[in-house]
Amino acid sequence: MTFYEEVSDQNLDEWQNSFASVPDALRHYYYQYLSSTTEAAEEKFSMLKKNESLLKENDKLKHEKQSLLRSRDLADAQAVALKKSLESLQRDIKEKENLVQDLKQSLEQRKKELNGCKAEISSLKMHMERARPTEDTASGGVEEGQAPSLESYKEEIESLQKEIERLNAIKSTDAEPVGSINSVEDITDRKDEVIKLCENDMVPLLSGSPSGNLESVGSENVTIQNIDSIADKHEEFSKSDDNYVTDVAENSPKENVVPVVTDNGSLPESTSPVVEHFSEKQGPGTIQILSDALPKIVPYVLINHREELLPLMMCAIERHPDSHTRDSLTHTLFNLIKRPDEKQRRIIMDACVTLAKNVGEMRTETELLPQCWEQISHMYEERRLLVAQSCGELAEFVRPEIRDSLILSIVQQLVEDSAPVVREAAAHNLALLLPLFPNMDKYFKVEEVMFQLVSDPSGVVVETTIKELVPALLKWGKKLDHLLQVLLSHILTSIERCPPLSGVEGSVESHFRILGERERWTVDVLMRVLLELLPIVHQISIETCPYPSVSDSEGSSFSMPLLEKYAEGNVDWPIFEWLRDDCFSSLIQIVSLLPTKEDGLRNRISSFLLAVSGRFGDDYLTHVMLPIFLVAVGDSAGLACFPPTAQSKVQGLRPKTTVAERIATLCVLPILLAGVLGAPSKQELLTEYLRNLLVQSAAQEGQSAMHSADIYNAVRFLCMFEEHQNMVFRILWEMVVSSDMDLKINAAKLLKVIVPFIDAKVASTHVLPALVTLGSETNLHVLYASIDAFGTVAQNFKNDVIVDKIRVQMDAFLEDGSHEAMIAVIRALVVAVPHTTESLRDYLLSKIFHLSTTPLPTSNMVHRRERSNAFCEAIRALDATDISAASVRDLLMPTIQNLLKDTDALDPAHKEALEIIVKERSGGAFDTFSKVMGSQFGLPSSMTSFFSEGGLLGKKDSIEIPPPPPPDLGIRPKLTITPPSPAEDTRFRRIMRGGFTDMLRGKNKSSEELSPTL
Repeated sequence: MTFYEEVSDQNLDEWQNSFASVPDALRHYYYQYLSSTTEAAEEKFSMLKKNESLLKENDKLKHEKQSLLRSRDLADAQAVALKKSLESLQRDIKEKENLVQDLKQSLEQRKKELNGCKAEISSLKMHMERARPTEDTASGGVEEGQAPSLESYKEEIESLQKEIERLNAIKSTDAEPVGSINSVEDITDRKDEVIKLCENDMVPLLSGSPSGNLESVGSENVTIQNIDSIADKHEEFSKSDDNYVTDVAENSPKENVVPVVTDNGSLPESTSPVVEHFSEKQGPGTIQILSDALPKIVPYVLINHREELLPLMMCAIERHPDSHTRDSLTHTLFNLIKRPDEKQRRIIMDACVTLAKNVGEMRTETELLPQCWEQISHMYEERRLLVAQSCGELAEFVRPEIRDSLILSIVQQLVEDSAPVVREAAAHNLALLLPLFPNMDKYFKVEEVMFQLVSDPSGVVVETTIKELVPALLKWGKKLDHLLQVLLSHILTSIERCPPLSGVEGSVESHFRILGERERWTVDVLMRVLLELLPIVHQISIETCPYPSVSDSEGSSFSMPLLEKYAEGNVDWPIFEWLRDDCFSSLIQIVSLLPTKEDGLRNRISSFLLAVSGRFGDDYLTHVMLPIFLVAVGDSAGLACFPPTAQSKVQGLRPKTTVAERIATLCVLPILLAGVLGAPSKQELLTEYLRNLLVQSAAQEGQSAMHSADIYNAVRFLCMFEEHQNMVFRILWEMVVSSDMDLKINAAKLLKVIVPFIDAKVASTHVLPALVTLGSETNLHVLYASIDAFGTVAQNFKNDVIVDKIRVQMDAFLEDGSHEAMIAVIRALVVAVPHTTESLRDYLLSKIFHLSTTPLPTSNMVHRRERSNAFCEAIRALDATDISAASVRDLLMPTIQNLLKDTDALDPAHKEALEIIVKERSGGAFDTFSKVMGSQFGLPSSMTSFFSEGGLLGKKDSIEIPPPPPPDLGIRPKLTITPPSPAEDTRFRRIMRGGFTDMLRGKNKSSEELSPTL
């Protein structure tokens, strides 16, 4: 029997997943086999133990899971309970709110009734005042007349008491706050006292005795005084409530009018209640009529006369009892004039200030200010100006905690306004607001707003901030040291966040920053703030001096003995140390980030340094400022007046690398010359230092061209100050008359650099004589340097005398016949073409025409090409300017004709440009000119292909030029040149095609060679 037959009841192809399956059976058999050994038994035992531990841990986790589930259920139950509790609390809150609303309504109703009571008291008071003048008459006729019966008077008294009891019964039926009920009862008790007093006083009057009459007068006076006291106390009670305050009593209802006794002791007749009713309503009724009529009257009053309604509106706002009506009238007040001018705004704001004084703090906060601040986003800036004015002028009449929270936030919003006049008003009113702040909690926020305003792009906002807000902030905050540190940090940050001038890491240009207009404006304004703070720094330095008794005979506060004693001691002088250690080093760091073209900011920094030396004295300048800046440029200086700690800081300013030395020469040296040595007391020292810099140092050691250019840049900046120009020209003349050719060349280069910063008088008296002297030298390098300087003079001055001198000198250069001199003259004058006079342009054109007629030897191709290029550059520059038709006909076109003859020396680009000029200048005769040029100069294909359909300039102009009639074969065509028609005004195209941009680049080429950082 086979195995298959033995298990015929099972499907052996599909084994069940049990221990009977073949894989499990083999695995169990293998385990049993392995467990027969000792090691296998131990391993199995360890596995069993591990299995047991895992089972225990599993059970533990199951228990924890169950406990967590129970905790979750418990938490869910607590959450449900809390939710129910919350819902119940919310229902209670809603019920309480409803109750509060009911109480408020009840309180309002009680107040109206109290006002009615007040009206009753007022009517009684007025009746007794009217009765007083007739007392004497009544008392005189008592014996003769018939006195009112006591019974009728008692009936009247009883009717009054019943009326009061009826009012008390009505008031006691409604629930109201305890204070209000007590007030009503108090007033009612006082009314009972008044009635009793009246009853007691009237008894003698009825008896008819004169003495009784006199006593009655005194009693009535007491009664009136009691009524006045009752009314005054009622007014105090009415004003004690902030939300339901009422200054004027409402009209009392007719049923609450208390009947009073007339002068003759009888009840009033039918006309008496009318008079009484009118007297009750006279005050409140007038206010109500005024409040109803004003909104209807305002639209029909001329805008320029609406401010005359302000007294009426103020009266109605101040005295009307209804808050909604007051809000409406206040809204009308601020919208009285659509766009109020300065005078009208002043009138409105004065009215608001007066109103705020009368109504008190709470009504100013809840009624006046919200209506004013609704205008903060109004489309008209005049309305927003009202908001700014209210922040400063109404702040005095609100609670202190409102001033530095709500009002300050309103000012911050106004600082962001788009209108400069609104931002200026915000700065002004913030200065008024600061003294009213209760504490210093908002100092840093106010300081941030101040820096935002001082960096504003509007000049008027900046002026107001510097003149008003900055002093107010210092007076209020008394944190000058912090403000100075933040100020220097803002200046440095404004420059550092600008992109670098060059992306080449490690180069000089990579240290400079490209300042935008906004950054340049911000740095300039912040330097102005620093200059404005200097007097305060000086005053505090004197007040906090640790050695106040040390001073020289001249009375200087910072004398040499004081500085030496301070350097020897170990005392703190914070503001003095800030100026010496932080301020000067920060300024050096700032100027080291500025490229050479930022002369305006350097001028501002130099002005600050001059102001420091002017205030702190010559000893401070000599022994503190000068050593710091000398060390910063790499020179040696004495530090005897510096403490040891400060000496190490100053030595840290010395440049340590080649790049740092060049940066110091480019950036710090101009500040040293103009801001430190430029002080009036240091003129001799400045002359000596500059002479050593320009003459002696250059003569002793050969300086590189780059270093010389950096020094020239510093001298150029110094010449921006007119008081130093004579001194600079004295040193320059020493260089001109020197026998050293290098000094002469340096003098010519320096003259070329400083010419743009002098006037015509200085140029005539100093520059031109020096250049003429240099131009007479036989040394070619000196000669060419002077020619370049002459070109710069021609570029910057249009004075006829100066131009004539330049023409004479240029003729002298050209008479020499030197090819190099001719090229130098042409290129020097080309740079001046866009800026000089018409006479000099005609002079240049005539010289080019005459020079172009002289052919050069064909063997010297280099000179031919140099001359051709120089002449073409001059032609293109002249073509971009306005040239007379005669000059075009007689000089320009013949010159081009001469240049086109030498095709081998002519650059293809210049050739194309000349052909374009010929086409534009010749007008309709260009084809004839082309044929003439082709027949004379062998250019039959060049011009035709150039302007053909397939040529480079094959594009047709907007105006087609008809071809000229064919000439006769035996007659030479006559060249006629006509000026272009107005429709063909191509001056802009001539400028662009004439290489005007390249020419302008050539203008600055020399300055770029002197200072690569430009």
